[in-house]
Amino acid sequence: MTEIASPYIARPRILVLGVQPGTPPFRIVEIDGQVVGEARDVTDVLQAAAAFGITVHDLDDPETVRWVGGDKFTWRPH
Repeated sequence: MTEIASPYIARPRILVLGVQPGTPPFRIVEIDGQVVGEARDVTDVLQAAAAFGITVHDLDDPETVRWVGGDKFTWRPH
């Protein structure tokens, strides 16, 4: 029998969606699939994580945080 290996896709607890227009612009933050608020900078993301008992050691770790529509430095609409 031949086994087919399926790729593992990490499902991080924290999802930071793309930049939304506003004054100032913001990004929506989801934790465990639930919208928990808006972030205007990286500090807001870390505070949201801490409120849910999540300690983030590396913002670039895709198993911890997934950045959609940019990275941790993207806080303005394109």
